Formats: sequence, C-alpha cells, structure tokens
Amino acid sequence: MRVAISTDGDFVSAHFGRCPAFTIVDIQDGKIAATETINNPGHHPGYLPQFLREKGAEYIIAGGMGQRAQILFNESSIKTIMGITGKINDVLDQICAGTLKGGESLCKPGAGKGYGLDKSECDHGNHDH
Repeated sequence: MRVAISTDGDFVSAHFGRCPAFTIVDIQDGKIAATETINNPGHHPGYLPQFLREKGAEYIIAGGMGQRAQILFNESSIKTIMGITGKINDVLDQICAGTLKGGESLCKPGAGKGYGLDKSECDHGNHDH
C-alpha cells in the first residue's frame, strides 16, 4: 500500500494543499518498505489528486481538505483520511499497527462573503503542532 501524507516539518500538515511537502510511504506486511519526501508542486485545483495518483498513492492523509478536493481524490481512486494530527512517525506507527482512525476534516467552511468553495484559508488555525 502506498500512502501520501501532507507534511509540514515532522508533523502532519493541517491542510493538504498548502503543505510544504508530501511524505510518500510504501507499507508491506505491516512494515515500512520505503519512504520518500517530495516538495509540494503547487496548489492548483484538481492538480494534486492527479499528481499523487501518478506517484502511485492509494491514500492521502491530512489534517483537512476542502469538499471539492475530497471529491477529486475519490474520482482518482485515492482514499482520503482526514482529521489526522501529530508527528509523521507516530502516524506511520499507527498505520503499521492498523490503529489509525480518521475523523472529520479540520478544514471547516465558514459563513459569509469569501467563504465556502472560493475560500482560500481554512478555519483550523495552526493545529499542526
């Protein structure tokens, strides 16, 4: 299984699209077979699901992402696991142990002008650390 994790330093990034990098991890038989960190090539609508699919990702793990991005990942046959926070190594341990549990996306649409699908910032603040 190949997993992409939105990455900010040693932590899962709160928002997948604006993370500095992605950690790409191959897991076989409950063990990490390979790890690679790649820079985020840029946040353009619809681009990252295609980019990560080309990298072979089957899952994307992040603190959060918008509804449209979740739909695009689903259309690319990449499962989204949202609501994940903490250190990358701790998340990898949970994946290998089969105990990682996703939750709601940390990105919540707000109310009022400039929010919703066109919103450029999330309300999650800085929950990465």
